[in-house]
Amino acid sequence: MLYLTHTAHWQFLGLIVGFLAWILTMTTAGLNEWRLWRVGNASIISSGEAWVGIWRTCFYSHVLPDMENCRSISISDSFLPVEIPVAQVLMMLAAIFGLAGNICAAVAVRMVYFSVEDRRSIRLVFLLAGALYLLTGTSSLVPLAWNMNSVLKNSTIDFPPEFQIPAPPVSQRVGSAIGVGLCASTATLLSGLLFLCYR
Repeated sequence: MLYLTHTAHWQFLGLIVGFLAWILTMTTAGLNEWRLWRVGNASIISSGEAWVGIWRTCFYSHVLPDMENCRSISISDSFLPVEIPVAQVLMMLAAIFGLAGNICAAVAVRMVYFSVEDRRSIRLVFLLAGALYLLTGTSSLVPLAWNMNSVLKNSTIDFPPEFQIPAPPVSQRVGSAIGVGLCASTATLLSGLLFLCYR
């Protein structure tokens, strides 16, 4: 019987990194802090800052200073710039691709560590896992880069009055969600490369 355990140490590391990166990718999708808007009118927004995510916008108001006031953003909202609905779709696809990549990676590593002799089928599963990880990293990297570009260009969003957020912000900053997402995308791409390098 041919033991292949010694051939997949880097891929085992890739599985761990890929799983953690997948969790960070899903966390990024749910965070509100994709864009940090500094607003001049503090009559409603007491902190002077509003957080714009891909699923909702939030701010602190004078009425309830200890609670975030959030409004949901739907993919069908007509006032949204195109990068936000695209980010909603691509981040959900990244979560699905990441789940599939983790399953394939776990199966591949299991096949190696439990002595399957057919190296051809093992290589195919490793290639599939690597391709899914690369697809996950790319699917999350595109909306992150696009939204970061919009923030750096100070692009505005014309929110309707019920959102109570003034349309042109005084300034914008890249939020922490984009930083977390960039780390997750980089780690996912690295995991994909580790799986594609299996011999």
